[in-house]
Amino acid sequence: MPTFDTALVWFRRDLRHFDHAALHHALAQSRQVYCAFIFDRAILDDLPRPDRRIDFIHASLTELRAALQEMGGELIVLHAAAERAIPELAQALGADAVFANRDYEPAAIKRDQNVATALNKAGRALYTFKDQVIFECDEVLSQSGTPFSVFTPYKNAWLKKLHTGPEDAWLQAYDTESQQGQLAAAPKALQHMPSLKELGFTPSNLHELKIPTGMNGGQMLLDDFGERMSQYHQTRDFPAVKGPSYLSVHLRFGTVSTRALVRRALLTMRAGNGAGNSGAATWLSELIWREFYFMILHHHPHVETHAFKPAYDAIKWESGKHAEALFAAWCEGRTGYPLVDAAMAQINQTGYMHNRLRMVVASFLIKDLGIDWRWGERYFAEKLNDFDLSANNGGWQWAASSGCDAQPYFRIFNPVTQSEKFDADGKFIRRYLPQLAQLSNKHIHAPWKAAPTSLQTAGVVLGENYPKPIIQHEEARARTLQRYAVVKKVTES
Repeated sequence: MPTFDTALVWFRRDLRHFDHAALHHALAQSRQVYCAFIFDRAILDDLPRPDRRIDFIHASLTELRAALQEMGGELIVLHAAAERAIPELAQALGADAVFANRDYEPAAIKRDQNVATALNKAGRALYTFKDQVIFECDEVLSQSGTPFSVFTPYKNAWLKKLHTGPEDAWLQAYDTESQQGQLAAAPKALQHMPSLKELGFTPSNLHELKIPTGMNGGQMLLDDFGERMSQYHQTRDFPAVKGPSYLSVHLRFGTVSTRALVRRALLTMRAGNGAGNSGAATWLSELIWREFYFMILHHHPHVETHAFKPAYDAIKWESGKHAEALFAAWCEGRTGYPLVDAAMAQINQTGYMHNRLRMVVASFLIKDLGIDWRWGERYFAEKLNDFDLSANNGGWQWAASSGCDAQPYFRIFNPVTQSEKFDADGKFIRRYLPQLAQLSNKHIHAPWKAAPTSLQTAGVVLGENYPKPIIQHEEARARTLQRYAVVKKVTES
């Protein structure tokens, strides 16, 4: 790579100044380095107002900007179409090259190709680097050189590659401090930080929810989880328990370093006698799942709109006004199944949903209500603070049995059994459905089974302050098995 007089670092889903691949390489290769973030109108214009993710990004950028200023630089923040704004900004700053970390989503790949083309026409270059994953899409392949489609062999190959040679080759942090004197302050005309109002957004309830933002928030959550990581395998499935890391939104926007998270998991495993530390090993597997889904989206971009397994596109889903009514009840938490309704209240109120519950509500929508998985995927895309196309798509196709390494089509979660197993005392349900709070632990999972006197004592009136079940699970299960029978016919024909 040549050396440059002036470079521009384009921040995207990597909102930190430390252990940052693109920033490291720009500082190493350039006399002066500008930094910028674009609130891309191609993304923002279709988002709801308010949107917690925009609040999270805005707060995180405020912290990043202050950190870069302390290092002698600045963060230029613009509200524009990135495809045009980056080439124009590079020209205005006299930048010879733009440095950015790679983004693997189809729309982002197309955007970056267009930016590179525009820069090249002006005699400039776009350099991109691996940063948000340990291993990129083509770095972990089968012995025959083909992509994996089953997780466990992918994970084994991933771990083997990690442990082949010194780990520092993959996990060492990128130095961004030793040459920070090359950071350039932005021209005065470019020092304005747009407010949420100027971006066209109103404040969400993000701060009321006390969701930590930015680099400091990510580090605080990692430190907190570090004390609980060894118990992760025992606590992660119970939504009323503080079991998860709650780092997913920070991974999504890069306020934490993926390399740091993997290092932390490995250190905890070693402190607990290697792989015997099941909690850290289980959490590391979740980080590897994330990279598995990135790889799947890269090699099989059709999954964005179609089933990974083509035979599953032959399934006939519910349609018309009946389907729309069922979907609305699911979205609004009016199904009559308390665990499902509480989970939907959680995502609607907070933008977060516990991972176990993501599986439960997805199974319910697809296999109890017979609704196309793409409807649920789109709803999650709008609501989740940590929305990531590859993971969201992978999770929904897993639940629909249409994805790679998915659950078999005849595996259908029973929402009552799941509730009894993972929220046995109803603590999670009571938090999000206070109208059911006075029901006993026995009846809170299926209120319609309670005696009238029990419902009356608890102040529950089915059909009034809490809905009756919109379907019967056993009947829905039978319909699902019939619905999925077409898959077998297609694969045998």
